[in-house]
Amino acid sequence: MVKSRYSDIFELNLAIIFISTSGVLGKYIDLPVPLIIFLRSCIAGVVLLLYGKIRGFNFKIERKDRITVLIGGAFLGAHWICYFYALKFSNVAIAMLSLYTFPTMTAILEPIILKKKFLKIHLVLGAIVLFGIYLLAPEFRVASESLYGVGLGLLSALFYALRNIMLKLKVARYNQSILMFNQLTIISVLLLPLLFFFDSSNLIEYLPGTILLGILTTAIGHTLFVYSLNNFSTTSASLMSSLQPIYGIVLAFVFLKEMPTLNTVIGGLLIISTVLIESIRIKKAI
Repeated sequence: MVKSRYSDIFELNLAIIFISTSGVLGKYIDLPVPLIIFLRSCIAGVVLLLYGKIRGFNFKIERKDRITVLIGGAFLGAHWICYFYALKFSNVAIAMLSLYTFPTMTAILEPIILKKKFLKIHLVLGAIVLFGIYLLAPEFRVASESLYGVGLGLLSALFYALRNIMLKLKVARYNQSILMFNQLTIISVLLLPLLFFFDSSNLIEYLPGTILLGILTTAIGHTLFVYSLNNFSTTSASLMSSLQPIYGIVLAFVFLKEMPTLNTVIGGLLIISTVLIESIRIKKAI
């Protein structure tokens, strides 16, 4: 039993590490962002299709749910594009920590969208996040690339929060791999017309990294994460997923030699602390 539990924890952490490689790979791959996201979606979509066929999944989405999945796919694509531009403008630490405001955004947006009672604790968490963001980009100048990175990271978090709320509200009954495949297909179709406007002359050089992003980060990482959640409560999974930006920053240091500043570390700890506080609060409320 203990061995099995350790195995479950290892699998969940492995999934989080795989997903965390998005920062390093997004920073490393020197291609236009829409092209990266298009290739990522196509490669991951093919892998998930093959995986689904082996598992016998039915990838069909009911007619009444197609608009929801379409909008969710558009939100996911916008989330990835904003996040990867944030990586280009700043560094892995700033982009990932800005993105990781999405749990707090979700906690604030969900009561508004679902018309539920708003909790005062979420205002406190929002204030902590704002201060953490301020520490990430202390130079609030229009020409500051770090500020652009933070802004795009926050926009990415907003799109991700909206996508998650929408899918949870409308189509939670579908297998996550089925939803992911359909959303990847939508992203690929939406981005296809834009590819004619971007330079792809160095595609071959960065194709291995792009394939790794599509297979390891997206297809394997997200699939392993979803199935690992079956072995943990939502609260436990949320607490453990707080390691994602930490893993991402460590990977960036190892492979890109990016060293976060003291302000970034403090701001990041404040942002991550809001996830921990909310997760503990949820656990006590159950």
